[in-house]
Formats: sequence, C-alpha cells, structure tokens
Amino acid sequence: MESSNMEKEIIIGAHVRYSGTGSAGEVLDIRSDDQGVWAKVDTTQLWYNSRYLEVMDENEYMKLKSRETKRETSKFNEDADEREITKKKLIKSKRTLKMWI
Repeated sequence: MESSNMEKEIIIGAHVRYSGTGSAGEVLDIRSDDQGVWAKVDTTQLWYNSRYLEVMDENEYMKLKSRETKRETSKFNEDADEREITKKKLIKSKRTLKMWI
C-alpha cells in the first residue's frame, strides 16, 4: 500500500491527509477490495481510498493539529463572547420588562 504523493507506506498508526478536503488524522484500520486499498481515519471515522491520502511526517502532522487547536480555541472564545452578549441582552430585556409590569 503506497501513497502516490510521498511514496510512504500507509500503515495503521500513520498520519495521513486526505487530498480532497485537507482533513488529517491517524489511520485506524486498513482494508482492500476490488476498488482499491482503504484506510479508516480517526478524526472522521470515514474510509478513504489510499490513492487520495498523503502520508505526513510527525512534525508536519503536529503543526497541522496545533493550528487546528488554535482555530478551535478561537472559535470557542468567539462563541463564549456571543453567549455573554446574548446573556447581557437578556438581562437588560428582563429589567425593561419588570419596569413595565
């Protein structure tokens, strides 16, 4: 089972990137059938045809995961900010409503 992009063998535990979306993960399982060799990736739990997977070295994979973590943290903070704004609006609306009652 060879990766056409980097000529590295795709094995269980290898870090790979799917060329279609750029998503990356660790290979959990490998199967083959009459349509090719397939690798199941942990991050999506999906099976990918190995011809569309690029084997990544450990450093490249860790850099990618670090960037994803930073993006997720940023998104979490943005969501938290939105929740705080909504909470403040709700409190203000409750105060306004109490004044009318």
